[in-house]
Amino acid sequence: MHLPDGIIPLNQAIIYWIITIIIISIVFYKFSKSEQKEKSLVEIAIYAVFTSVVSSLSIPSPLGLPIHFFTIPLLVFLIGPYNACFVSFISLLSQALLLGMGGITSFGANFLIIGVIIIVSTYTIYNLFKDINSQYAIFISTMTSILLATIGQIIVLLLSQTMTLMALLSTLIPFYLFISVVEGILTVMIINAIRKIKPDLLNI
Repeated sequence: MHLPDGIIPLNQAIIYWIITIIIISIVFYKFSKSEQKEKSLVEIAIYAVFTSVVSSLSIPSPLGLPIHFFTIPLLVFLIGPYNACFVSFISLLSQALLLGMGGITSFGANFLIIGVIIIVSTYTIYNLFKDINSQYAIFISTMTSILLATIGQIIVLLLSQTMTLMALLSTLIPFYLFISVVEGILTVMIINAIRKIKPDLLNI
């Protein structure tokens, strides 16, 4: 889902960067008011490395294309939406600079798609369904957040006039639908395991 440099016109890329700076500034302000800054800094550092490594791994899939797990929904359940926002910013930036995943001019768009959309939708949808069934809420929020991020990427690409709507729908939706289901199941399994072993690690 990482968009490379050159795929988004510079004038649009600047807008995404401005929105990214505004969002990360708001998150930093919230973080600066926290009474647990030291603990949060350690968590952010650890999970940033974890997310950078895990989401950069290429895993074979029956669709013929390697898949990369996002891990961002899992972060929301582990460290909350604000810290997850910091982790996604750091991990996406390190992937762009060190691993060639995404680009610098397209970083703003990538952060908004992979970071902000997934974090906000995971947190919101989980809270809508958690009183009905926690495991279902984890699965549906993870799955839906990835699909909403996919729609976000489609909108960005349409605005950049890179591909047609039909081409995007026929290629991106089936691929990320598969990933969203798999990651939803894995997230439920991981959260269940943590609840049994060390429930104090969870933020839900």
